[in-house]
Amino acid sequence: MSRLIVRPHAPDKDGIVLAVSPESAGWEYVGFEVAKLEAGQSLQRDTGSLEYCLVFLSGIANVATKEQSWDNVGERMSVFEKIPPYSVYVPNGNSFEVTAKTAVELAICSAPGKGSFKARLIAPSASAQENRGYGNLERQIYNILPESEPADSLLVVEVITPEGHWSSYPPHKHDRDAMPEESLLEETYYYKIQPEQGFAVQRVYTDNRSLDETLIVKNGETVLVPEGYHPVSAPPGYEVYYLNVMAGPTRAWKFTNDSEHAWIMTKPEDRK
Repeated sequence: MSRLIVRPHAPDKDGIVLAVSPESAGWEYVGFEVAKLEAGQSLQRDTGSLEYCLVFLSGIANVATKEQSWDNVGERMSVFEKIPPYSVYVPNGNSFEVTAKTAVELAICSAPGKGSFKARLIAPSASAQENRGYGNLERQIYNILPESEPADSLLVVEVITPEGHWSSYPPHKHDRDAMPEESLLEETYYYKIQPEQGFAVQRVYTDNRSLDETLIVKNGETVLVPEGYHPVSAPPGYEVYYLNVMAGPTRAWKFTNDSEHAWIMTKPEDRK
């Protein structure tokens, strides 16, 4: 198996079924976990030096931090319902407890915190929605924690790619700390496929091809993008969802397109 793919496992006592840490990934910033909780089950954690974004992929729960609590957080029962998620931002030096009222699938996104912001609920209405691309490059975006919203390190976004379409395309990268042209951001992709027996295709490659892998990704798996370009394809018949978590030394999404494929940004009717 590729070192870039992280597969789910049986739930531990906290319901964690998938875990990526900076240590396991061999990088510095991004942590990512998925918990599957049964109704009535709770997950508790001190945030320590990390800030967190808890993304409710499906299900409803009560959430409490040191200062605030929210009841009945969540709405959708599937990421393919085409509505943005409920999420909760929790800063470092805090804690959270999630108590499931229904079966819950929860994405736990983390990165270094500086204590700059308070815990808050991120309602679906606060997640800016956009359609990106054209033709078979079009996909639906939910910006959960973009750089325009307060956080110390984390950038979090959902993408739904229709069957037969391409996403994260044209190929782009953000692996150089060379602001303002490009930011260095580690990134995880957490995949859901509909129907579940399907797959997505993701390529991860660098200009010098020291890294050049083409991955077949199944439902519930995560891809690590430590560097390089990373386009995604949704095969015919299979809708592909992924949750992106990014963090690095500068909280900004500045990327460079692969020069060989940047021409695709121009719509056919505008090409001469």
